[in-house]
Amino acid sequence: MSPPTPRLRRALLVLTTALAALLCALAPLPAAADGPADTALAADDGPGDTAPADIAPATGDGPADWTARPAGGGADRDAGPYVHRPYVYLEGTPGTALQDRLAVTNSGRAPLTVRLRGDGRAGAWIGFAADTVTVPARTRAEVPLALTVPPDAVPGDASGEVVADDGDEEIRVPIRVRIGGPTLAALTVEDVEISGGTIRYALVNRGNAMLEPRLAVRVDGMFGTLLDRPARPLPLELAPGRRVERTEPWPDAPALDAVTVRLRVTAPGGARDEAEASATYIPVAPAVGGALLVLGGLALLGSGAYRRRTRRGAPEPPGAESADDRQPTTETRPLVKTGPLVKAGAES
Repeated sequence: MSPPTPRLRRALLVLTTALAALLCALAPLPAAADGPADTALAADDGPGDTAPADIAPATGDGPADWTARPAGGGADRDAGPYVHRPYVYLEGTPGTALQDRLAVTNSGRAPLTVRLRGDGRAGAWIGFAADTVTVPARTRAEVPLALTVPPDAVPGDASGEVVADDGDEEIRVPIRVRIGGPTLAALTVEDVEISGGTIRYALVNRGNAMLEPRLAVRVDGMFGTLLDRPARPLPLELAPGRRVERTEPWPDAPALDAVTVRLRVTAPGGARDEAEASATYIPVAPAVGGALLVLGGLALLGSGAYRRRTRRGAPEPPGAESADDRQPTTETRPLVKTGPLVKAGAES
């Protein structure tokens, strides 16, 4: 068989390229996340900061027969005779010792023994009057605690938790510390991705102040703006050094378009940042049909070129006559003049 002609090679190259493009277009996309807007997916990439994204009251989902919360409060004619603080809040400068109390209430009918420890950045600065406390039945005990701000602490906000553990269950009491001095509000939005009807991104607090970010979303396609959500507050408080991955639903994503998503985040104190990502939406069924048509046409082109090349270059079988051999020919020979015949033995 003769080697492929340059035209056939080009056709095969185009066929291979089209097949590769089809496979890329048909690659499965990651499943879009269903759920409410701005769902927090992951947390805490910061240096020793384990505070939750949303500061919740200390009595959230604790045991039914005992509680732990910040002690103190005062009379409030609207809220009742005793007001509970949702978290421990302290203010001080580097090198100072700050004091507060933790209230452990045993509403059960047997004595309760709990162990206390600090967790997170600010939790590591806490010392307790007693690490283990036994509370009689139907009694509340208040445990003094002292938080010493390190001399080299960076001004701004720090967070942590006090953990009370009875051996079976634990309660976490949030702690927030405001460290005196100049603060820096810095925020970045990173790793923006588009997956079907979901926009994924990450927020990182690059400063030393607690941030309450706001997010604005804009999506532009080939023929104009597809989505324009004005800035709105996100339901989280971002501690210094903390990274949170989030999602933004986009239920009206197009079926066929090339889009650019732009995210803009801001926070009090002048923190702001922007990031963008691009994606191409291609409907699967039309893409498959069009690709098959293109592949079929290229295959016919390559097959026709190969057959023509084979007919021109194939050897003829032995004994076959060419068209020239089958045509009649006329042979022209020179005329020879002969003289009179001379008889042998003629008499002179």
